[in-house]
Amino acid sequence: MSGDEVSSCGGVMEVVELPKNGVGLADNPILVLVYFHKALRAEFAELRRIAVEALESGRHGGELLVLLRKRFEFLKLFYKYHSAAEDEVIFLALDELVKNVVSTYSLEHKSIDDLFDSVFNCLDVLDKEGKDNHHKTFQGLLFCIGTIQTTIYQHMLKEEEQVFPLLMQQFSSSEQASLIWQFMCSVPVTLLEDFLPWMISVLSADEQLEVSRSMKEIVPEEKLLQEVVISWIDNKVPVFGGCTSIREQAAQFHIGLGTNHETSKHHSFDGIRLWHDAIRKDLQEVLVELYQIRISSTFSDLPALVVQLNFIADTLIFYSKALSNIIYPLWNELAKDFYSARYAQYLDERKIEGLQRLLYYKSEKTIPLRRYVEKLYEELGSFASWINENLKLIEAEVFPLIRMNCSHDMQQWLLYTCLKMMPLGLIKCVITWFSAHLSGNEAKSALKENLKGPLANNPLASLLCHWLRRSYSGKSSTEKFKEDLREMFNSRCLLLSKQIEEDSGLSHFTPDDKHHNTSSCRKPDKITDSENKFPTYTCSSTKRNRNHDTSYTSGMNFHVSFPQILNIPSYLSQNPGVCSLVTSFTILDTNPMDHIIYFHKALKKDLEYLILVSAKLAENVGFLMDFHRCFHLLQFFYQIHSDSEDNIAFPALEAKGNFQNISHSYSIDHKLEGEQFIKISNILDEISKLHTYSNADADALGHQEPKYGQLCVKLHDMCISMHKVLCDHIDHEEIELLPLYRENFSAEEQLKITGNMLGRMRAESLKEIIPWLVASLTYEEQHAMMSLWRKATKNTKFDEWLREWWEGGLITPMEKIEEKQTNTLPSYTVDAVEVVLKYLVEEGAHDNGGISQNGNSGCISDPYGVSTEPDKEYKLKEDHCHDTYKLEADEERGKEIPGISDLNETGKLVQASRYMQEERDLPILSQEQLVAAIRRVHKDSKLDLESKSRIIQSLHTSRSITTQPKVNSEITKSRNEENISGQSASYRDPLKLTFGCKHYKRNCKLVSACCNKLYTCRVCHDDVADHTMDRKATAQMMCMRCLIIQPVGATCSTPSCQKLSMARYYCSICKFFDDEREIYHCPYCNLCRLGKGLGIDYFHCMNCNACMSRSLSVHICREKCFEDFCPICHEFIFSSSLPIKALQCGHLMHSACFQAYTCSYYTCPICSKSLGDMQVYFGMLDALLAEEKVPSEHAGRTQVILCNDCEKRGDSPFHWLYHKCPHCGSFNTRVV
Repeated sequence: MSGDEVSSCGGVMEVVELPKNGVGLADNPILVLVYFHKALRAEFAELRRIAVEALESGRHGGELLVLLRKRFEFLKLFYKYHSAAEDEVIFLALDELVKNVVSTYSLEHKSIDDLFDSVFNCLDVLDKEGKDNHHKTFQGLLFCIGTIQTTIYQHMLKEEEQVFPLLMQQFSSSEQASLIWQFMCSVPVTLLEDFLPWMISVLSADEQLEVSRSMKEIVPEEKLLQEVVISWIDNKVPVFGGCTSIREQAAQFHIGLGTNHETSKHHSFDGIRLWHDAIRKDLQEVLVELYQIRISSTFSDLPALVVQLNFIADTLIFYSKALSNIIYPLWNELAKDFYSARYAQYLDERKIEGLQRLLYYKSEKTIPLRRYVEKLYEELGSFASWINENLKLIEAEVFPLIRMNCSHDMQQWLLYTCLKMMPLGLIKCVITWFSAHLSGNEAKSALKENLKGPLANNPLASLLCHWLRRSYSGKSSTEKFKEDLREMFNSRCLLLSKQIEEDSGLSHFTPDDKHHNTSSCRKPDKITDSENKFPTYTCSSTKRNRNHDTSYTSGMNFHVSFPQILNIPSYLSQNPGVCSLVTSFTILDTNPMDHIIYFHKALKKDLEYLILVSAKLAENVGFLMDFHRCFHLLQFFYQIHSDSEDNIAFPALEAKGNFQNISHSYSIDHKLEGEQFIKISNILDEISKLHTYSNADADALGHQEPKYGQLCVKLHDMCISMHKVLCDHIDHEEIELLPLYRENFSAEEQLKITGNMLGRMRAESLKEIIPWLVASLTYEEQHAMMSLWRKATKNTKFDEWLREWWEGGLITPMEKIEEKQTNTLPSYTVDAVEVVLKYLVEEGAHDNGGISQNGNSGCISDPYGVSTEPDKEYKLKEDHCHDTYKLEADEERGKEIPGISDLNETGKLVQASRYMQEERDLPILSQEQLVAAIRRVHKDSKLDLESKSRIIQSLHTSRSITTQPKVNSEITKSRNEENISGQSASYRDPLKLTFGCKHYKRNCKLVSACCNKLYTCRVCHDDVADHTMDRKATAQMMCMRCLIIQPVGATCSTPSCQKLSMARYYCSICKFFDDEREIYHCPYCNLCRLGKGLGIDYFHCMNCNACMSRSLSVHICREKCFEDFCPICHEFIFSSSLPIKALQCGHLMHSACFQAYTCSYYTCPICSKSLGDMQVYFGMLDALLAEEKVPSEHAGRTQVILCNDCEKRGDSPFHWLYHKCPHCGSFNTRVV
């Protein structure tokens, strides 16, 4: 398969091409990692293609599952090493030079690793269950593949956009080559042998040639070493499939088992005994030295012992893997009566974990060094005894059987294969270390060992023999080996060394150096509180040059072998609970930025709901309308949230100085996730068109069903992938960024950021966001959110706007909320209609005079087309379809998704807000019906006293509401019968018959509530009346086409006008109409303003309480400065329609007044500061005074002055008019 092929199934990100513009591997070897990415993309695309074809054909049996398992095991293992290499080598080196970039990617590595487990879980289920259930489970496997594919694609795209350009910019070509070689030397040879040819196979011929050439630059200039790497690249043996047992693998090299019994006393396998002896000897020596340290309390040699123990532990880990994967399976084949469980006890790598945990022991409290040495001595003593016992068992039971049944060549091959389980860098260290433990005769015997058979011409085997000879001959000195060993493992005891150096008294020591993502790094000398989460690291391998030909990073393999020890990065683990949601609303008082968690909670709930509904679309098309509505609302909310973070929250964090670049990764996430929303929207449009076409043409329905089903499956797949990507993004924000706001911003600063985020939200957006948020939050969270918003908007009219818009619906006015003693929101989720129906439904059912709407007795129809029946069954009726589908999604959303309440709680919250925007047909209650309903409420044992009081109040309110339409209709009828002054059309352009007045273009007149007369606009009223018109009190209007007076609204209600629009823009709060300009209603000014809207060309400053151009994002802030009068004309600035001029001092006046005023004055009429830069004018005054002669009687006299500009006192030469400030040079002064 070509590397350029990418499956089109699912929500897969686009492939990013490698950099052009002359940038290649020759100059930037780090781009080898981009080729790794390309190979991963190609492999995932191929696996997805195989899975899709198997699902469509129904052939997904055992052979396919075995193949998928093998390929995913390879991918998982290599991706682990790839992630570990980035965390432990590449990222650490970059973090030295560019801070706050790599921590996010390390978090993503962990979440991606968990996705592989979901794939293997599906494969395990498929192996166990019968063929009847295979299809559904295999489809789940396909979804898992799509999810991990999308997640890894996005992760790699982000790295290619942000990380790799920084690596190319910050590191020279030789340094990049050193980093790549360090990565390659830390990956097990057996994995590297498979990966390199696999990667090459997906590249084009030119790319293959470029990689081969770059390897000559990456690999050190050692002939045998370069031959080894080139042999790996040129290897054409397939990676997947083929031999499974050791016997079959050996047969490839024509090596026999059990056919050649050697009579010689020397066996190749005897070399392992010598290796065992070296292990025992070193452990005993370390024990003795630890004992001496324990007695003498001299800890200067402790770091070297810890380095040596880490080296032994790493070596034993790979030896254990070699035994498990090579020796034990062969032994099991040779001993027919042997049970596999028997050898599990021999050198199990899980037993080594105890020692590793101690070497990386971590405690929140420091412990005395003496106590640490005692624990280490006790643990090492137990560990040495366990190792010695197991090595003896292996020598007594395993090796004799292998020597008896394996030829000399076979034994050589087994030793060679065991060594390949180690990384190349560790192999060289082990050979050097092992050669130092050999006696003269043992060394001579090893050096005389000649490679025979298939290994005679093997480049790697020849290299290993060369290293052994060179080590024993003294060309690799013991001192050089110890120095390299300290460099490779020193990161694990840097804090120990530092503690010993700082305090020779050895007071306390925290044994665990920061390890996760830090095997080759160390913490800085001093870490401030703000840096605790993301400390600055210093790479221990600072000598990034070609001399380190076998640079081994020990942390990579610890990262892969014991991830449970390194569950999360330590710079994050220092903050327990940062991932948890806010459980108490009071936390928003001290950490207002945590309100973002509430948005995240609502986003997650809607994403879960989309997954649930998309799974049912293929079976029931009735869910399509609900999915369409919910998805586009979610897309809208996510875009608002992303924009507020990118434009407000993230810049505020990075402006702190210590956190540059920390949010860039999340901004890229926003961009990529926005593209993912667009892709899902396109699929949804295809489904909608297909469904509409099928309804229009019944004959085509059968032909379109397969395509419709495929699109629904694809949509569901993309929803699952988007859910995973978005939830990971949200979780990482809460782990990484939110703690930084808590620690580095005061509550006032966080509140200001929150206000700035709200100041970019339009009124139309808030009308959607508030009910959406309320539907996802508990009462305590609702209270916390709205109280926070009230604090952030305390200087504005937001509370007034909320009360006028909400009209007593979901949320009470903020003052009433603050008066509540219970810290919970009252349950206003039940609409007045629902209250009445609930307690009158029985009565209505018994008599025909009951409630009936849309022809269905006892049924309410909401604005979404969902009818609510007494049995709580919801039905969805589409305009283009005659069938009625039962919609149970809302109930199932609460039952099947954890953490989501049922529709009775969440659905009604949203429905209530929608009811306020629709005309209602409320039943007219008689006094008897009202009394009966109240009695029914009192008898309801399910209600508490507070709920009963609230419902009874709603019943009274509903009765008063039902009288309003009748009263309004009577008033309208009477007003139409009588001749009201001005009941005629007025024209803005009489020639073109354009309705309106000289102020506004509109198709209606307003009935002023104050004087009961018709005026085209409030300005027309104010021009002729002796009082001002209250625009918000307007309840009636007259259509200038039919001249009928009617309730104020966006369109004419007269049938003859056919819903004639009164104006292009209509505000239901201000009762304002305009058909010419772009106007928006600001929810914080609670007025209509000229402009495109908040977040587009204006924003609202919560402190100034003013809508300002986005170009004024940086300005002088004065609390409620717009709620003042123009100092020239004395008009109230806040409600003025004239342009406003902001002065340098922060005061305001009309632009026209400013122009007229500055013709004569240059100082502010309020504070007397200069209105601008007056240096030219002051220079002219200097020249004037220089020419002026002062009378002799005033010569030398000075006057005390106060400068209006710098506000400082000083002495100035006497003058009857001009006095220059000695501090700032201003003449804007006054004599004190």
